[in-house]
Amino acid sequence: MVNMKVMKRDGSTEVFMPEKVVVSAVKSGAPYETARDIASSLSKRSESTMKSSEIRTHVLSELRSRKAASAADAWESYDSTHKKT
Repeated sequence: MVNMKVMKRDGSTEVFMPEKVVVSAVKSGAPYETARDIASSLSKRSESTMKSSEIRTHVLSELRSRKAASAADAWESYDSTHKKT
C-alpha cells in the first residue's frame, strides 16, 4: 500500500518508506534481495497505519524465516544498546 503511515514511538506519524527497511536490514547483515523482498511485503499490506514496533517485529520474523537470523540478532543487539525501549 503506497500511502501507509508509520506511527512512531513518540506518537508522531510519517509516510512508510520501504527504503528505510532495506537499509536497516542490509546494515544488520541481511542480503539485499532479502531486505528488498521484506520491504516489498510490508508495502503490500492493507493497513493504513502501522506502529514502528509492528514493522520491526514483522521484519525480524521475516529475517529469521528467510535464513537471515544473524541479521535479526544484529538488529536486536543494535536496538538494545542504542534505542530507548
